[in-house]
This record gives sequence, structure tokens and C-alpha cells, in this order.
Amino acid sequence: MTAATHSTLFPQVPESADAVLAGLDPEQREVATALTGPVCVLAGAGTGKTRAITHRIAYGVRAGILQPSSVLAVTFTNRAAGEMRGRLRQLGAGGVQARTFHSAALRQLQYFWPKAVGGELPRLLERKIQLVAEAGARCRIRLDRNELRDVTSEIEWAKVTQTVPADYPAAVAKSLRDAPRDPSEIGQIYALYEQLKRDRSVIDFEDVLLLTVGILQDRHDIADQIRRQYQHFVVDEYQDVSPLQQRLLELWLGDRDSLCVVGDASQTIYSFTGATPDHLLSFRARHPHATVVKLVRDYRSTPQVVHLANGLLGQARGRAAEHRLELISQRDPGPEPVYTEYGDEPAEAEGTARRIRDLIAAGVPAGEIAVLYRVNAQSEVYEQALADAGVSYQLRGAERFFERAEVREAGVALRGAARAGGNDALLDDADDLPSQVRAVLSTKGWTTEPPAGSGAVRDRWESLASLVRLAEDFARVKPEAGLADLVTELDERAAAQHAPTVQGVTLASLHSAKGLEWDAVFLVGLTEGMMPITYAKTDEQVEEERRLLYVGVTRARLHLSLSWALSRSPGGRASRRPTRFLNGLRPGSAAHGTRTAGGGGGIERGGAGGRRKRRGPVLCRVCGKTLTDAGEMKLMRCEDCPSDMDEALYERLREWRSEQARELGQPAYCVFTDKTLMAIAETVPDSEGELAGISGVGGRKLERFGADVLAICAGQELGEGDEDD
Repeated sequence: MTAATHSTLFPQVPESADAVLAGLDPEQREVATALTGPVCVLAGAGTGKTRAITHRIAYGVRAGILQPSSVLAVTFTNRAAGEMRGRLRQLGAGGVQARTFHSAALRQLQYFWPKAVGGELPRLLERKIQLVAEAGARCRIRLDRNELRDVTSEIEWAKVTQTVPADYPAAVAKSLRDAPRDPSEIGQIYALYEQLKRDRSVIDFEDVLLLTVGILQDRHDIADQIRRQYQHFVVDEYQDVSPLQQRLLELWLGDRDSLCVVGDASQTIYSFTGATPDHLLSFRARHPHATVVKLVRDYRSTPQVVHLANGLLGQARGRAAEHRLELISQRDPGPEPVYTEYGDEPAEAEGTARRIRDLIAAGVPAGEIAVLYRVNAQSEVYEQALADAGVSYQLRGAERFFERAEVREAGVALRGAARAGGNDALLDDADDLPSQVRAVLSTKGWTTEPPAGSGAVRDRWESLASLVRLAEDFARVKPEAGLADLVTELDERAAAQHAPTVQGVTLASLHSAKGLEWDAVFLVGLTEGMMPITYAKTDEQVEEERRLLYVGVTRARLHLSLSWALSRSPGGRASRRPTRFLNGLRPGSAAHGTRTAGGGGGIERGGAGGRRKRRGPVLCRVCGKTLTDAGEMKLMRCEDCPSDMDEALYERLREWRSEQARELGQPAYCVFTDKTLMAIAETVPDSEGELAGISGVGGRKLERFGADVLAICAGQELGEGDEDD
């Protein structure tokens, strides 16, 4: 669900340009009125960025400053582009082009291909995976289904980063990318895939951008024609542009600077597809005279949710973290986030389903609740748990609402009834618009009560029920409206892909939840190995995982629940640990970040209601000052305070750590960081309790390394004292 659904469903078109500005906060108004020169909008989650940029376009159009046909607004998904078109239509700026990069490029390519190349544009390949499979087979490289999907993604990454097949292995090494197979093999498959496309006169979606870029670079007359058509550009989600999309944008612009970009580096979660926040972060360097506006007023989430979100970013590192935005909630206080630890995954799913059922019983609509997980494979246990609890759900990622067969059939039936008017016997007893719609849709499978269970029958009913609810909302806003008016509204929404919300709890991956929001969000499976995911090896990959969790947290308006399971199945070994990203934020955990804020709500054990005492601030053991820096918190003292570290002990610990790292085949910091070793050498613990109190010594490391560390601190050679033990 998007923020648009919380405003009036059918608002009146503003009467004037000034009326377009009504209701904007000072920063949003600044965006809306900055119509000349380059503009960079740094917009945090929930701060109304889409509202700001659509009102900017609409204000410019309504004030006569921008011609609708001269504006091109681009974003990354059909849903986002559809929402933008819908909002612009409601603001009286319906002639503006709002498209994805691919859609805009494809239209230009289709139009200019005969002039630039001659003949018809090659056929667009809908699914490249079959051709990749053939290329692999011809290279005598056997790929299973998962490898095939991964290799296809690698080819897509190579193309959007403008990497040719011969350069792919070097590009992988330079970017520290973890290729799914030997890079030279993928390079071979990539090269043959490109050859097969040429032989069969087909192009893929990445070629749409590459060919458009090629034509605009080579044909200045065509580039000039496009630049005469589009004179003002708006780019949403600018942190997600790839090098190829940035190059296309530069060619569209030429030597002009009428560009407005909107983004948030802290929501960069698609680097695996080639997206990079570098263009957003370097915008001011490229455009020294740019107007930069920061949107930090969060209208979506309560102060409790925002507090946790800010705490997550407070621990972040890297270039994106240097530009993080500190959100300020504009909502009334709400409940604290709830942290729950379960014994196993089925218990976590059942506990989540019970909580959801309780929320629905308390009045929270099912469509305003989401369960978000790291990978799609986690959904099955939640599907089962919700079905067992009698809670309807929908999986995010299904086909678009107006493309569903039942919705298309319903549209045909409603259109026919509207044409028939009073001659349709179905409508004899229907006195108002909602009852007319219910009567028509009853012939297509809609009933007053939903069918039992889940599956295709229930999915169909939910789609039709959404149309019924839409008709009821439409009739409330426009009491005089008839079936023909509703059909017109549905057609316009279908054209804008502005779908009503299907009622049911949403199950979705964190990646697919980007851009959405709900009243209640359950973040599940938050264990090390899943968050961050096991294959996140480099610092930047781990930081992207942190940003992914941040995106999940900021989807919640009011209720936020975070949970993890200690084992995968009942009776399994409780070896899992909660994600490191919540350290210092969830109550009772050691702080690893630059802030100790966040959390609240306590930790519940398996839904039993027991709560741990919340940990207070970390104080310097020398001067007593509150510590906020991660390194200082590990040392339990300010960097400037005198150290009483045993240098000889520190060196012995470092030698021992090197041996352990060699045996484990891991970097030394995976055993203990330098700061943790310094803290050990300063405190010289003589018991497991004292050692466990040092930041960076968790339960797993205490179990694995505790005996060795205590022996070294006691001045023993490792292996001494075994007989006494």
C-alpha cells in the first residue's frame, strides 16, 4: 500500500497553481517551486518525496512555466510510474510523460530506428533465460536451473555496467563481485548469447538502453530532436540508477541543466543489479550551483519506529552512511517495537500468525499488515501458519491487478452492464452503484462471504472484492455517479496502473517491499546468515544488508515486530544468533554502533511475554562520559582517556588470533577485532563472566575461544592446566 491510499481516493483537481502548493510543508514547497536549474532532493523514507516532485511538476504546468509535453519524469518500476501518472492526473497535469527508463527508451528506439538504422526494430526478447541456456549448452557448460538464473543476472549486470564479454572477468575482479561460476566461463556464455541474439535478430531489455545510447551518441540530429521535445527531466529513486541509465540521462540532457533528481542513499539496496548511489552523492560536485533540499519530516512512521530506523543508520559505515538523513517523525507516539525470540522457525511463524490474528481482531485491516523476509524461500512456513490461523494473505510479486484474468473479465461485464443501462435484468433490484457492481460481479464469482482456505479460488474472490470496495469508495465521494462513470475511472486507473489494495496480509521479500508501507510490519528471520545474508562478504555488501533492514523498518507506520528463531526446526540445536544490526538497539544487547538509541518494547521469548531489562548507556570506565562511538564502546573508554593496556598480553593475543584465523581459513577480524583484543588486554578478565562483558565477545565466541583467551590472560601457555580441569 502506498501513501496515496491514505489520502482521499478521489480528490478534486486544484483550482489554481497556488492551490497545488496547499498542504505542502516548507521543504516540500521549496522543491515544488524550484523550477529552474539543477535540483537535488535528498528524501528520507516516508517524507513525501513523490508528493513533492509531482506537485513540483503540476505547479510548473499549472503556472504556465512548464509545458506538459516537454516534461519527462522517469522512475524504475511500472507501479511507481503508474502512481506518478495517477497523481499528476489528479493535480491537473495529465499530459506529462511519466515512464520507466526502459519504457521511455523503447518508445524512442521504435520511433527513430527506421531513420537511424533502417527497417523494423528487432523483436524484443521477453525472457532471455532460454537463450542463455542454449549459449551455455553450446559452450559445453552445464547449468542447473539456479545457476542458469544466476548467470542470466550476471549478463544483465554486465550490460548495465557497460561491460563487454571480453572484459567481464576483469570487471568482476575489480568490483569484488562474487560470480556464481568461473568468470571466464560466464564471459564465454555471455559472448555466445550476444552472438545468438544477432543471428536471430532479437534484442533484450538491456539492449533497449544500449541501442538508444548508441543512436543518441552517433546521430546528433536525432539527439537534438529528442532534446527539443523534452526540456525538463525528473528522476525518482536516483540512488538506483545504473551507469548505463546515467549515460542515457546525460544524452537526453545534452548541455542543459533542467534536471531534478530525488533519492536517498540509505535506501540503495539493488547494487547487485548495477545500481549505485554514486551519481546521487556526487550530484553537487557535478552541478556546483544546484539547489539541494533535504526532506526529513517523516509522515509515515511513529517516533518509536523512526527512533529505531535512525539507530540502524547510526551504526552504518561507508560513503552512503556519511550522507544519511536523520528522520523526524511528524506522527503521534505509538507502541514500541516488539522483539521476539523463538526456539525454531515454525514457532516463529505460528507466533507471528497469532499476533497478526490479534491485530486484525483489534481492528487493523489485513491489507494493512505485512510479513517481510530476506529471501522468498522463507515464505512457505508463513503461508502455512497464516492459513492454519484462518488469515487471508497475498504474495507480493504476482501479476499486476488490472492484468489479472478475473479483473479483465469483470471490466468487460461492468462495461456491458453500463451500456445496457436499465435494460439489464441483473440491475432491476440494484438501487445504487455499489449494489449494481455487486450484482454484476456475482456472476463472475463474487459472494458476500469469502471462500474457505487459500489458493486460486480465494485469489480470484479477493480481486473481485477489491473492485466492490472501490465502487463503494467511489460512490461515497461521487454519490451521483453511475456505472459508466465507474467504468471510466477503472479504465483510467488501468492506464495508470493505479490498483486498489487487495485485502489480505502481504507476504513479501524485503527487496520487493521497497516503496510500500503498512500499518503493521513483521520483520522475521532476523538471524546472522540471513540478515546479513551469508554471501555478504565485503564491508559494502554488509552495509547494503543493513540498508535493506532499514528499508524494512521504515515500511511500518504504527506497529513493528522484529523476530528471530534460534534453530531451523523443532528440537534442533539453538545455534543461531540474532542479527548484529540490532546490537545496541534491541534491549539487552551490547552496543556496537554510534548510537544506543532505538528499541524499546523489550524482548519476548517465544511469545511467553517475559521481558529482559533494558540496557542503559555505555559509560567510559575512566572519566564516566557516555560513549557513542563504536570503537570507544568496545574499549569501554574514550580514545583520549589513558590506557592501562598490557602491551605484552596484547601481542600474545594477536599471535594467538593469527593462528586461529589460519586454522579457520578466515580473516583475523572474524576471530576478534583489534579493538576487542585491546579491550581484553586492558581489562584482563579472569572469568567467563568478565570476558562476556566485553563488547565483541558474544556467546558463540565465548564458547569457541573463551578458554584460550582466559588462559592467555592468566599467563598460561595453551594446554596448561588440563589435568586440573
